[in-house]
Amino acid sequence: MGNLNHFSARTAASLGIDIILKKVNKENREEEMAKLVDLMQKYMEDDDLGIDYDDVRSMVRDKDGALNKYLNRAINELDPNVIKTTVLNLGFEAMLTGTKIMHKMREIHQCNIPWLILMDPTSACNLHCTGCWAAEYGNKLNLSYEEMSNVVKQGKELGVFFYMFTGGEPLVRKDDLIKLCEEHRDCQFLAFTNGTLVDEAFCKEMKRVGNMMLAISLEGSPEVNDLRRGDGVYGKVMKAMDLLKENGLIFGTSICYTSKNCESVTEKEFIDLMVDKGCRYALYFHYMPVGNDASVELLPTPEQRVATKNRIRKIRNLRSGEGLFTMDFQNDGEYMGGCIAGGRNYFHINANGDAEPCVFIHYSDANIRTHTLLEILKSPLFMAYHNNQPFNENHLRPCPMLENPEILQRLVKETGVKSTDLQSPESAEHLCGKCEKYAQNWKPYADKIWYEN
Repeated sequence: MGNLNHFSARTAASLGIDIILKKVNKENREEEMAKLVDLMQKYMEDDDLGIDYDDVRSMVRDKDGALNKYLNRAINELDPNVIKTTVLNLGFEAMLTGTKIMHKMREIHQCNIPWLILMDPTSACNLHCTGCWAAEYGNKLNLSYEEMSNVVKQGKELGVFFYMFTGGEPLVRKDDLIKLCEEHRDCQFLAFTNGTLVDEAFCKEMKRVGNMMLAISLEGSPEVNDLRRGDGVYGKVMKAMDLLKENGLIFGTSICYTSKNCESVTEKEFIDLMVDKGCRYALYFHYMPVGNDASVELLPTPEQRVATKNRIRKIRNLRSGEGLFTMDFQNDGEYMGGCIAGGRNYFHINANGDAEPCVFIHYSDANIRTHTLLEILKSPLFMAYHNNQPFNENHLRPCPMLENPEILQRLVKETGVKSTDLQSPESAEHLCGKCEKYAQNWKPYADKIWYEN
């Protein structure tokens, strides 16, 4: 009965979206877009998502506002099938239906249940970027198609309808990724990619399935980007973006900000270029000194972190922003209640099948080849995350490694987990030792901002 009710609800949502999208191009766009907000509010009336629906409708109707312009540009530039499939899968399935199931499963199982799952289809990559933590796994590991599909099947039972691919370079396995999109048409997929393997044929396939998005790695200017990624990579990324925009596909950027590039990857000229290229979002990641040879000099100073936080929030302001939706995973902890790892909102499966609490925390005591997803989420390490989150009452200090290095060391010791680094295993003491000075320096800045606001 539950599956039948869900199928009926999805069918009704699909028909409703069809009607709204047809009217959007003929009548008052603002009112039709506001109807999507109405549908969301009605469907989620029993779940408090902390959303002010009246405020959202107000911003949708404001023709001079950033959200209105963002939505209009998307409608004008994106392929209709991509729009509809994304609204259904990322909106109806992941954000609405998935959230309901996820909350129910958390109550039943008394453990973390994630909203999304990251997995590495392969550790292989066609580039050799300086400082890339993925190289720690070697370049010969792969998850089979059946293993990835099984993760999705289990995930949907828990309410997970959103899956991200990291690596390695996920597009080395582009045929299998498209096959996953076909098999699991009710899920949304996103691949973090260097962009160099994007071609016309792959764009056509993405447009056909409609439920695949990309986040292309970019470091800033051509000189800075190619210094780390290799000569000519910036030009290939620009060409990939042009192809994706021409095909009406959804994509954005993935940006690691460091002490060397945090100003350049947030400056207006860079943001304007991304918007012009057709990017819909920019996912900002604070540099993490993962690996025995990681450079602590790349950690931003407290002043740089504050400036980056403020600038990213200004870019994404839904009333006065610059046309790019931004997320800052280290500084947006206040909106997420602290650390989102350990299955609280997501966890990571590497190309060896090891389940890690975070894409940056390479320790594990469970593997998808020997454990179900539910067994993983109830494993000692994941339950340690569940029982200790939030790791700090100040959510500008969310991470058990970067801002609270004593905590990760304790959790690793208490659970007896092992490093998943196959090349040069790093102890928690060594990893967290690199973060101690940073944590001390950041604390007074974070506390001042947190307690004053």
